[in-house]
This record gives sequence, structure tokens and C-alpha cells, in this order.
Amino acid sequence: MSQAAERSKAEEARAALPGPANRAIRPTAPPLRTALGVALAAVGFAPPGPKAPLSLTEGMRGSMPVGKAPGARISFLRAGDPSGTCVVLVHGTPGSATGWADYLTAPPAGTDVVALDRPGFGASAPDGAVPSLAAQAAAVLALLPTDRLPVVLLGHSLGAPIVAWAAAQLAAEQPERSVAIVMLAGSLDPSQERVHIMQQVGAWAPVQCLLPRVIRNANAELMALKPELEALGTILPSVKAKVVIVHGTADDLVPVANVAYMQERFSSARGISTILLEGRNHFLPWNSEGAVREALHIALERSC
Repeated sequence: MSQAAERSKAEEARAALPGPANRAIRPTAPPLRTALGVALAAVGFAPPGPKAPLSLTEGMRGSMPVGKAPGARISFLRAGDPSGTCVVLVHGTPGSATGWADYLTAPPAGTDVVALDRPGFGASAPDGAVPSLAAQAAAVLALLPTDRLPVVLLGHSLGAPIVAWAAAQLAAEQPERSVAIVMLAGSLDPSQERVHIMQQVGAWAPVQCLLPRVIRNANAELMALKPELEALGTILPSVKAKVVIVHGTADDLVPVANVAYMQERFSSARGISTILLEGRNHFLPWNSEGAVREALHIALERSC
């Protein structure tokens, strides 16, 4: 697809989104509902996850040191063709690499798929939260091959701004590298972020120490997210990657209003494709696998 055609498609999607002149836009999820949604997902009350048995990923596990801090390691799952295009899958908050089991057990043809446990989750260090998008992006970049060949980065939910930060860094440090990013139910618009009082209670030390690591760290990331997204917003125009945006219109955790924000802020992108999924919620990796694979196919295409 040509760049002009993709931008035209993006403009059509933007026009279809309610804007200032049409206030029929789906309301932002109440902060309490968002906080409870994260907590329920963390303790297993979210909709079903991967269809593939997690046992199939056991032989895919690897790890590597990241940074200079003692004991700082990233754990990841790897599958596919080692000589293929590197595709990195980045989970949201909470989450882990095993959430991508369906894509690891059946990777797109000709790809080397890597799914990481982000710092602070799964088998990756540290034990505490790492709310810095820059630090999270550094872990993603550490997994890329050093040959500077094309790469695809896919981020779900809070994984999307991490991927965007990594893409901005690649544009600055490796401008010759072909990069494509997939923003899956991405949370990028700082104006959509709210902190509920229950999250503040969860961050209070006497309560925090009673919470499971996954909820404690997810809450810490969400509480710090707004200023992190504001900082990200200043560098989004520097992203030169091909951008594929996928979002459900019934997403109660990350409002679809984020789509228009991304379309505007990725002003220097090599091309923008937008896929809006009518009636779909936030859990796209598991309830919309076909659309996710379509997005990966678009990202893997060499031309825009």
C-alpha cells in the first residue's frame, strides 16, 4: 500500500472518530473501573487469555543481562525463524511473555518472534516496579539484533507507549533502520489518564507490602503514567517508523479517543494504518487474534 493511500485510510478513520464537533464519543472509563479492571486482570478474572497451552512455551525461555545494575536481567520467550525479521511483543500492565503464547506457538512465517517479561514482571528483574518508559524501552531495544535489519515492535496497552519510545530512540540512533510499530489498544494520550483514590491507597506503604508483586507494580506504573506520557508526547513527532494502530471501539480501559491522538502525534511516520474493531474491548491479543495478525502482516510489508 502506498504512503498516500495509508494516510488517506488514516484520515478516514480519524473522520469516523467523534471529535470536538460531535460529542457522541464513548466516555472515558471511570478511574475506579479502570483500576478494578487492572486488579481483576492481575488475579485472573479477565476474559480468557491465550488458547495455546502455556506448557508449549516452556522450551522457549531465555534471559540476558540488561544495563549495569547487579542482577538486572530480562527474561523472554523466543520462537520462529532465527534468520527471519525480528518481531518483539511487549505486554501491558500487568502481564507477562506467556500472554503471547498463541503468537509464539504459531509465529508469522519468516519471523523471529521475541516476547519479553517487562522489567518488574514475570521472571524479569527487578522485583519492584520500573515506571520509566525510557527504562522499559531500553529493555526492548536490548533484545534487537545488532545487524540493524528491519524490526517490528508490537505493544499492547501500556506496552504501546514503550514501543513508541523505543521507535523514537531508534529514529535518533539508527535512522537507516527500517522500523514498524503496532499500537494495540495503546494508551498514549495523557489527557485520558486518571488516578483513583483506591490506587493511592494501594500505593500506601502498609497496603503496598500486602499486595502481590504483579498488582503492586502495575499500580505503580499506572500512577506514574500521565507524566511519562507527557514526556513521550514531545518525542512522538520524531518517530519515522511505519505505524499500525489497532483499537476496539468498546475499550473500557483505554478509550478509543487515543486513536486520534496517535494519528496526530505520529506526524513524521513512514505511514499510518488504522484498524478499528467495532464492539471489541481491551483484550485484543486474545479475542481478536485475526486482526492482530493482519496488523503484523501490514507491519511486515516492506513498502508503505
